[in-house]
Amino acid sequence: MKKILYSTIMAATLMAACGNKNETPELTSGIDLNNMDTTANPVDDFYQYACGGWMKNNPLTAEYSRYGSFDKLAEQNRQQLKELIEDIAKAKNEKGSNAEKIATIYNMGMDSVTLQKQGAEPIKPWLDEIMAIKDAAGINAEIIKLHQNGIDPFFGIFAEPDHDDSKMTIAWMWQAGLGMDRDYYVGTTARTQELRNKYAQMIANMFQLAGFDKLYDADAKFLADKVMGIEMRLAKAQYDKETLRNPHKTFHKKTLEETQALAKNFPFGEYFKAIGLPEMKSLNVAQPEFIQEVGRVLASTKIDDLKCYLAWNVIRDAAGYLSDDFVNESFEFYGRTLSGREEQRPRWKRVTGTVEGIMGEAVGQLYVEKYFPAAAKERMITLVNNLKEAFKVRINGSTWMNDTTKQKALEKLDAIYIKIGYPDKWRDYSSLKVENDSYFANILRSNQFDLAYMVSKIDKPTDRDEWLMTPQTINAYYNPATNEICFPAGILQPPFFDMNADDAVNYGAIGVVIGHEMTHGFDDQGRQYDKDGNLSDWWLPADAQNFKDHAQVLVDWFSAIKVLDNPETYANGTITLGENIADNGGLQISFVAMQNAIKAGQVNADKMDGFTPEQRFFIAYATVWASNIRDEEIQRLTTEDVHSLGRWRVNGTLPHIEAFIKAFNIKEGDKMYLAPEKQAQLW
Repeated sequence: MKKILYSTIMAATLMAACGNKNETPELTSGIDLNNMDTTANPVDDFYQYACGGWMKNNPLTAEYSRYGSFDKLAEQNRQQLKELIEDIAKAKNEKGSNAEKIATIYNMGMDSVTLQKQGAEPIKPWLDEIMAIKDAAGINAEIIKLHQNGIDPFFGIFAEPDHDDSKMTIAWMWQAGLGMDRDYYVGTTARTQELRNKYAQMIANMFQLAGFDKLYDADAKFLADKVMGIEMRLAKAQYDKETLRNPHKTFHKKTLEETQALAKNFPFGEYFKAIGLPEMKSLNVAQPEFIQEVGRVLASTKIDDLKCYLAWNVIRDAAGYLSDDFVNESFEFYGRTLSGREEQRPRWKRVTGTVEGIMGEAVGQLYVEKYFPAAAKERMITLVNNLKEAFKVRINGSTWMNDTTKQKALEKLDAIYIKIGYPDKWRDYSSLKVENDSYFANILRSNQFDLAYMVSKIDKPTDRDEWLMTPQTINAYYNPATNEICFPAGILQPPFFDMNADDAVNYGAIGVVIGHEMTHGFDDQGRQYDKDGNLSDWWLPADAQNFKDHAQVLVDWFSAIKVLDNPETYANGTITLGENIADNGGLQISFVAMQNAIKAGQVNADKMDGFTPEQRFFIAYATVWASNIRDEEIQRLTTEDVHSLGRWRVNGTLPHIEAFIKAFNIKEGDKMYLAPEKQAQLW
């Protein structure tokens, strides 16, 4: 439910650009010819030309459904984290310290013998309790208890700035309660029907593993059908992705009384009191119609059927922390069926991920101390400021915006809050309880800890210094509600920045990333927020219409891209619009910044390894998206992800960049050519 992160899987890196070439005369071109396929024609398939060698040299392994530049960096980071965590796990640590908690969680997760021996025991008390429920009051009490432990049937609660007053954080209620993406329930294709059938089979298998069918004294398939019936109703009531892209359609502030009226069968007053908000007066109910359907489901569904649904929520959330039969059953569907992965990740990788999930900033602090040089943070800030100046040039040069709207855009750009590397203040884990009973029990205690942390922010001033990603994360984000961009330390390293390379490639990689995140403040969603993060219309009507018209060019362009022949699958230009706008803007902005650097003598204007600086820029951009991917993952990502596939972030985006057309002398009739009048003209 981190829906506030209109993040890209794009990278940003440290110490980034603009080094004086006179001070570093031995800089390389930054282009690794082994990553390229020079037998391909760049004017027809630039992705193959720039990335073909990388794809050949980095074939998919059984563990991956997609493996790209980001995954390769993530593997390097994971090895570093493993070393850090294993050193702690072997040491004698102070009682109650972060180190002791990290060690306990890691060692319990790695103790396969105990996990196998325990089997379903860690969840048995929950299933027994659910089976003992006799009436609607018992169902409601169990829903509340599950939410207290981080298991969220029906809906979820989180804290986010008030979109009317971003300086204050309020509670948000969000649609939830499904085990698959909503589109798989409502889809009518053979693929979605297959997924529903296999998902139902997984539920039945899990019920058998947990012994719930015996507790219930019914056939596991019969019980799975009960769950599917409830989840189908919930899915049909959920907002689709296109609706979710409009922030006005997910902002409905309501009093507690108005919220209660939506679902009279559920005691919201008792719920908020139980999770730590006894004085709850109002909140944002993001999807009121969905909450109404929750009320109808609770009112019209048999108690025994609701018990099946609640039991399934427990089993599904616990599966990854139980014995191997549960882990493998979950993988069969979520890994193999959904995304085509052939092999489960090794235990150490899964457990390292769990430690990060529970104590991410504590691990991040260790990571930063060992791997992130202090000087890098300042160097990155310099690059961000260079990109800001280039963005101003683009805004001032725009022909589709009035000067009044331009001024508002410049004010918002100046107000962007920049976060680089790691937070100035680390999260306090002293109240997190970690014990030696079971792996899953510690997950629940972590959920309780996180719930208390989240609740503590509600109806309080918004903390702009809070980080929504850990420092070791291979990612970046823009948050419109706080008008901030964040580049964690984990992503601020090669291959996205090469300190030994001429800065043309650095502008093509990190520079585009930074511009991408800035542009999110002005994409189809971000543009609806003002410089303070309030949902406020600062556009002149004619300029807003011009924006929509230009954005529609990208919607139509990407929707026409066939991403898979069998089954015939097309990209979704509507749900990927924000990311496509950000890619377009990031390229335009960073290219201007590079031109400024060339004029200042900070980028080698000559050919290096046979490539001009402009060509090196675009080759570096394409290399960021080098990857191999399975057909199943193409289908999954096209359904679920707001990002275009890597191949099309290159071949779909670059034809709209006139500087690219010129850099490679692309002519009419070439597959990568798009006439200037047909190109999207935005940022």
